[in-house]
Amino acid sequence: MAPWKAGGEEAMFLELIGTLVAGLAMAGVVMALNRLLGGRLPRWLAPVAAGCGMIGVTIASEYGWYSRTRAALPEGMVVIETVESRALYRPWTYLVPYVDRFAALDSTSLKTHPGQPGQRLFDLYFFGRWAAVNRLPVLVDCDSLRRASLADGAEFAADGSVAGADWRRPPAGDPVIQAACEV
Repeated sequence: MAPWKAGGEEAMFLELIGTLVAGLAMAGVVMALNRLLGGRLPRWLAPVAAGCGMIGVTIASEYGWYSRTRAALPEGMVVIETVESRALYRPWTYLVPYVDRFAALDSTSLKTHPGQPGQRLFDLYFFGRWAAVNRLPVLVDCDSLRRASLADGAEFAADGSVAGADWRRPPAGDPVIQAACEV
C-alpha cells in the first residue's frame, strides 16, 4: 500500500496518542519545575500547561497535514486544487486558514488516443484530512474545454470516441482542465 493511501482512522489514532503524550509532557515539565522551585507554582498550572500543549500539538498537526501529505505523494502527482478551512470553533483559522482537502492529478496515468488527440484520460485523486483517498477517472476534451467523470456508464469505441459520458462545461480557468491540457 502506498504511504498516501493510509486510512484516516489510523492517522486519527496516532494523532490522538501524540496529543495525549504532549499533554502529559507539558504537565510533567511544570511539575518538575515546581519541584525545583520548592512548590511555589500554583497547583492549576500543570493542567493548564497540559491543555495548552495538547491544543498546540493539535493546531500544529492541522496546519502541517497538507505539507506532509503533499511531500509523501508519489512522483507524477500534481496538486491542482486546495480547499482551505475556517471554523468558528477554531478562531485562529480566520486569521490563517489551513488546507484540509485537495485534489491531485496523476500524470503517470494520463492516456491519449491517436484518433482523439485533444482528449486526455487520467486519474484524479481527492485527499481529505480524516478521510480515505478517493480516485476518479476523468476524461478531458482540451479542444472543447469540457470534462466528464467516468464513474460508470461510459464506453470507448475503437476510434477512441466515448459514448455515455456525462460531459460538463466548467467555468473558464477550471483547474482540472488546465492541468490535464498542460501535461
